Amino acid sequence: MRHTRCHQEVIALDALSIHQLAMTRPDLNLFRALDALLATQSVTEAAARLGLSVSAMSRCLSRLRSITGDPLFVRAGARLVPTPRAMSLARRVPGILADIESVLARDDDTFDPATLDRTFQLRANEGFIYRFAAPLIAAMQSDAPLARLHLAPKPTKDATALRDGVADLEIGVLGDFAPEVRTRKLFEDDFIAAVRPGHPLLASPVTPARFAAALHVVSSRRGLAVGPVDAALAELGLTRQVVGIVPGFPDAMEVASRSDLVAQVPRSVLRRNLVGLPLPVPVPGIAVSAMWHPRFETDPEQRWFRKVVIATILRIQAGSD
Repeated sequence: MRHTRCHQEVIALDALSIHQLAMTRPDLNLFRALDALLATQSVTEAAARLGLSVSAMSRCLSRLRSITGDPLFVRAGARLVPTPRAMSLARRVPGILADIESVLARDDDTFDPATLDRTFQLRANEGFIYRFAAPLIAAMQSDAPLARLHLAPKPTKDATALRDGVADLEIGVLGDFAPEVRTRKLFEDDFIAAVRPGHPLLASPVTPARFAAALHVVSSRRGLAVGPVDAALAELGLTRQVVGIVPGFPDAMEVASRSDLVAQVPRSVLRRNLVGLPLPVPVPGIAVSAMWHPRFETDPEQRWFRKVVIATILRIQAGSD
């Protein structure tokens, strides 16, 4: 939706109820301005997020202060910090704004994916992209030949990209997301050891001691050499030797396929040219989910996109079990 300067009639945000919104003529742009200010705590960043000038966003903040009777944000050095009133609003505004935009979303009676000409962004880790990119693109092309899929890395467990509409969908393990984010569990995954065919570990049962004695390559965006498997080994008085750290699971599997190093990866992303072995110590599994923002819950294009992605993933997982 196009953002305009805050000059329309507004409602009192004190109550912030759907009932009051239905009885008045709200300025949705002012709601969006408040949402952006609460998320960024910066007039400049909020203005950039909504495509407004800094002066226009400052006027929005002035109007919000007048309506609520509260300063909402006060200066602390170079940034603004929220007042208790603003912190209370932060828990309520995103959900209300999402409900309003869902009500105003266009009808899907005329939606035809065959005419859909746009790019959808899906964020996920490299292992997911390696396994699912090709079938997802094929599934989209069968219904929407003009649509494009942008598969992008997911650098953090943060809902900002979903909230801002930069990402249409995220796939991964649930993190510290905003409470309004919608989720759909796709499948459960567990970690295994990945080695090349003919690896010395395959000669006999993999005990904790033999596993720890091997050389290891680990995947970590933050460059960490230890994880849950190391904690489990430590309880047995064992320590593994990590000699390589790479950014993602595909990198770790590439190293393992060309050496005697052992990689630890999710079972779902194991390459066909590697042999998977159960870890000899208990390590917690993970639940992989789809995540999206509620403001796009009823949008016909988004609903179609989520349906295609989720159905394709579930179909592939069912075939691999």
